Amino acid sequence: MNVLFVCTGNTCRSPMAAALLKDQAPSLQVKSAGIYASNGSVANPNTVAVLKEDDFLIDHAAAIVTPELLSWADIVLTMTLSHKMLLDVHFPGYEDKTFPLIQYVESENNVADTVSVDIADPFGQSIEVYRDTKEQLQKYITKLIKKL
Repeated sequence: MNVLFVCTGNTCRSPMAAALLKDQAPSLQVKSAGIYASNGSVANPNTVAVLKEDDFLIDHAAAIVTPELLSWADIVLTMTLSHKMLLDVHFPGYEDKTFPLIQYVESENNVADTVSVDIADPFGQSIEVYRDTKEQLQKYITKLIKKL
């Protein structure tokens, strides 16, 4: 199965999610991309630091979302509902396999309820915020593995 994680710049949340999933489910093919990514940018230093604290490996170069990446993916998991909505508008035809990560793992039929489906962007914040983001992502990656 091919899993694509999508966030804004592809330097914080989506590469973190990809690193966590790759470590825990090595049989899956996992990539990440950003809606407004600068191709080739490295992961944010705080992203790298919090992953290294728990011995997760990350070898990352940012990539912008493309139709080719969306076609490659069996499932596209976004960090926020607005990411999903942007993808739906700018890349029609992939709506049926694109979901906010939290929505996908928390609901029976992948329909959003009243619970927030957004993973907040840690960009520009303290390393503690990055640790919180990693812990939140870890929780949902564990649920994702069970669901897949």
